[in-house]
Amino acid sequence: MRTKRTTIVVVVALAAFLAALAGGVKAAAAAAPVITIWTDQNRKADVTQVAGAWAASRGATINVVVKNFGDIRDNLGTVAAADAPDVIVGAHDWTGQLAANGLVEPIYLKPATKAQFPAYTLSAFSYGLAVKKLYGVPTQIENIGLVVDTGLVKVPTSFAQLETEALAYKKKASGNLAIAVQQGSGGDAYHMYPFFSGLGGYIFGTNSAGNLDPSNIGVANPKFLKNAPLIDKWNKEGLINAAVDSSTAQNAFMTKKAAFWVTGPWNSSLLSTSGLKFKVIQVPKIAYPAVPFLGVQGFMVTKYASVHGVDALAQDLVANYFSAPTAQLALAVANGRFPANTLAGKKVNDPVLAQFGKAGAGGVPMPNIPQMNSVWSDLGAAWVKSTKGAGATKARVAFTAAARSIADKIG
Repeated sequence: MRTKRTTIVVVVALAAFLAALAGGVKAAAAAAPVITIWTDQNRKADVTQVAGAWAASRGATINVVVKNFGDIRDNLGTVAAADAPDVIVGAHDWTGQLAANGLVEPIYLKPATKAQFPAYTLSAFSYGLAVKKLYGVPTQIENIGLVVDTGLVKVPTSFAQLETEALAYKKKASGNLAIAVQQGSGGDAYHMYPFFSGLGGYIFGTNSAGNLDPSNIGVANPKFLKNAPLIDKWNKEGLINAAVDSSTAQNAFMTKKAAFWVTGPWNSSLLSTSGLKFKVIQVPKIAYPAVPFLGVQGFMVTKYASVHGVDALAQDLVANYFSAPTAQLALAVANGRFPANTLAGKKVNDPVLAQFGKAGAGGVPMPNIPQMNSVWSDLGAAWVKSTKGAGATKARVAFTAAARSIADKIG
């Protein structure tokens, strides 16, 4: 009798234990940590897939929120903590502003992982006045190049040849452009950078520690001003026209109204399906190599990951998973960019991406310090004023005024 009673008690206790255990499992499942990622529409599907695979192995859930790429940086500074992301996709030149404002956390990569990235890509996401720290894992590299319609003109090997061929093509028919490079009323210092660097221009110099020095502004440095009369010449002959905006430049090249187009890998698909014969090269050397700006995009962990209690998971996702070759290849190529990870880069077979990559040789990463925000409008405006055709301002005057305005803004 005692044994039967004991058995019943044990069975009841075991049932209660199993019920409690089942309830605990359900509660744990319901409380699975959530990692919120802000990304743009172009990357949504691939970020969801790649991050989702990581989440499945970690017992976490991914919440992908779509934002306009240009809004991510600004929105991060105003969002309520409850709605804030733990991880964001971003551009390397946001690093200084976000790090200085305490909105992103340092990232720590293993030495073996670091070795898989070009040094400049890691430097691009690094910031610090005394000691630099890494604040993002680079996933994509991009730069502009000179697209040449090889069915219309020869591929130039010098700037003099480019100038001659472009002007000759411009004269062939009314409405033709010499070089289709976008500016528009607001200017475009990014697309004009190869011409700027080719004349000896630079944005910021570096100090003895190798850090960007915002007090050393090279927008109107002596070497550039010495070569500035070439801009006046280009304006007079119509080699470059500030009235050309993005759509005008694209339409001109695609309809054979221009044989030369300055653009980037975001137009790779358009070029590949255009039926045109083309080659992408770097703008030929002017007085100096006409190198482009280099843009690096990647992922950062925000301060809100700690607020949400998922900091360790967010760091693991970004530092260990998004940095790996497989994830890099998926995230970069799907968005039409070359992966930052060199092992992933070896697996890219797209010839157009490869040509854009070669066109970026020796390029300059866009300055990632907050003071860069004071440069864009004035530098772009200097190009517009000096290349608008009739009534243009002399380049020396326009760029000297821009340098002065930038210095005043930086203080």
